[in-house]
This record gives sequence, structure tokens and C-alpha cells, in this order.
Amino acid sequence: MASPTDRRYTKEHEWVRVDDGVGTVGITDYAQDQLGDIVYIDLPAPGTSVKQSEKLGEIESVKAVSDLYSPVSGEVVDLNEDVNDHPELVNESPYEKGWLVRLRLADPTELDALLTANQYDQLLAEAESE
Repeated sequence: MASPTDRRYTKEHEWVRVDDGVGTVGITDYAQDQLGDIVYIDLPAPGTSVKQSEKLGEIESVKAVSDLYSPVSGEVVDLNEDVNDHPELVNESPYEKGWLVRLRLADPTELDALLTANQYDQLLAEAESE
């Protein structure tokens, strides 16, 4: 499955899609597949400031608990309440219904440090060939 081209990616398998200075953040299809069945997600409250590449929250699956990292710096302006009640949405729809938080970007130039969809897909291809 090719990664959606309307967003940027981290090497830790998070994505961000920006609309009018607000970034919607989630995890990639690859990440949800590696985690397995997701059972719990811990996310920061609106108003929380986060920094690029620092811990944003935790995601728990039947296999493990993993840290989530913020792809960009900013302030949390919205949480996906649906994933609190139904964490399986991240497995079912990681790029649409399974988004996690929305951030008001502090520095839009941070997007330049992230991977494009083609670069991310290449990263996955290289990892699979090892």
C-alpha cells in the first residue's frame, strides 16, 4: 500500500497532514500493522505544548506499549475522542478515522525535516529488504 502523498512522515512511523496551519497527526499503516490490535491510546490534553520528535503519548497493543512522537512542534488543539473509545479505529483506518491529535504548528519549516510519501515508502522497502 503506497503512503498517502498529502502528508509528511517520520522515521518512527507517524504522519502529519497540514491544513491552514493545523496539523492532523496519526500513525502509519505500517506502524499499526506492526503493533497489532490496538487496545489503548494515551494522548495529551488540548492546550498542551509539544516539541518535534519528543514524546506525544503512548499507544498500547496486545503486543506492547509504544511511545508516540510528535512530527512537529505546536499546541494540541483537538483530540480524536473516537479513538479513546474505539482504539481499533487506528487499525481499521490509520489515515482517516484513526487520526490522533491536531496541533497548531509552531514552526511550519519543521515539515521540511520530515519524509515525503515517496521517501517514506522507500524507507519501508529498504527495511523489508534487510
